[in-house]
Amino acid sequence: MKAQTTIKDIAKALNISPSTVSRALKDHPDISQKTKDAVNQVAEELDYHPNTIAQSLRKSRSNTIGVVVPELVHHFFASVISGIEDVAYKAGYRVVICQTNEDVEREKQNVSALISSRVDGILCSMTKETRDFKHFKSVQKRNIPLIFFDRIANEVKADSVVVQDYEGAFQAVEHLISQGCRRIAHFKGPDSLLITKQRINGFHDAMREHKLPVEQDLIIEADNRDLARATIRQMVESGAPLPDGIFCVNDNVAVGALLQLREMGVKVPEQVKIIGFEDDVTFTQLTDPQISSVVQPSFEMGQLATHMFLDELARKESHPDKILEIKTPRIEVLKTKVVVRGSSCEKVWEEEKNRRVQE
Repeated sequence: MKAQTTIKDIAKALNISPSTVSRALKDHPDISQKTKDAVNQVAEELDYHPNTIAQSLRKSRSNTIGVVVPELVHHFFASVISGIEDVAYKAGYRVVICQTNEDVEREKQNVSALISSRVDGILCSMTKETRDFKHFKSVQKRNIPLIFFDRIANEVKADSVVVQDYEGAFQAVEHLISQGCRRIAHFKGPDSLLITKQRINGFHDAMREHKLPVEQDLIIEADNRDLARATIRQMVESGAPLPDGIFCVNDNVAVGALLQLREMGVKVPEQVKIIGFEDDVTFTQLTDPQISSVVQPSFEMGQLATHMFLDELARKESHPDKILEIKTPRIEVLKTKVVVRGSSCEKVWEEEKNRRVQE
């Protein structure tokens, strides 16, 4: 087996010192461009790769960020991860991604594995089943920066990035009301999540603002496509009057509701109008009609979470031998906006149909 090329091999080939090679590879300003070019050329010819393990031992850093997400298949989390990697790469960090599949035990195992791998920080969107937060507090006891995004834990004093869940829900319901809806259902997420509570509050306050009654039996936990389909099926088969509008906790739920209503002969948006909260834009624009949604800046969320990690790392590295007291958590709130498509507006639905005919 061929031995791995080292800085000393490059130095020997060019008859210069290893320290000069090291500085040239790091693009140090004291090294001439001619020497840098020569070093980089020989490094490529000899297939040199830096020993990141040795570097990390010297710096007490792994230059690795751990990311924990509920699911990778959703566009929302994929977009957040892209934002994380955008900032991490420019800062010289690698990203290790762990998926929990909404399993709290897997979340605990992932966090433990990341700690054991000596990551420099952990960015996390927790599972909807998380009730015990010891594994997150364990991260902080080791002075490892912990940043939450989207789904956060108030029980853990950590920096976080969220969107305007309350305002987005309020605006979504106001939009349905502006389209003539008066009996509006809300397909909500699990009560354990703060985003669920924020979106329910926005739903309630929008109804109250417009002096419309909230029917408690129209607030139903249905946070995935299958549950949305089952809920619609039960509503239609009961023979009771259907709501004229549905605000869904996410787009996946909105798609399920739309597909089931159409299968059962209910017209969308003529009879029932639907709006979601963006988590998978790839589906919202492929349905017929397209799904109206509260759009979240997911890429920017990932970027900001990573910048917050870098800030927190710098703060803690200023006192490497001391577990710093948890400061007042920094919470960044990103704006949302309602994007109106055919599922909630008959005029837009007509435009969508005409556009498809022309295409």
